[in-house]
Amino acid sequence: MINVATVLNRKNFKPVTVAPDTSVIEALGIMAIKNIGSLVVMQGDQYLGIVTERDYSRKVILKGKHSNETRVEEIMSTDLPHIKPSDSIDHCMELMSGQNIRYMPVFDNGKLTGIISMTDVVKETILAQKETINQLHSYINS
Repeated sequence: MINVATVLNRKNFKPVTVAPDTSVIEALGIMAIKNIGSLVVMQGDQYLGIVTERDYSRKVILKGKHSNETRVEEIMSTDLPHIKPSDSIDHCMELMSGQNIRYMPVFDNGKLTGIISMTDVVKETILAQKETINQLHSYINS
């Protein structure tokens, strides 16, 4: 069974971080440049939360706030489940589907080591299914 550490190693991608006092408009600009949908909010080495495009649409636009006046700490998600590198992708899928979330922080010994997205989980699931199909084809043809 594939675990979170395998996905993080395959991604070889460090989370992009911002300070809590970063304006939402600046955060959106960073997401656009990096072509990502979330940023990790950190105060020094301390994880505070994740800010996403969904947070922006629901907590800024729909509430009539201004992107250049609102800080990410005002809209970030702080109640996301934490997962470990040893957790399975199936476990991630259950949490994400059950709680309708798209991003989860990964912690190892209390330290943030990465972010897993629903896209990562779906890609990994598809890859595992392809490998299973290939193995079955090989078995049948042997």
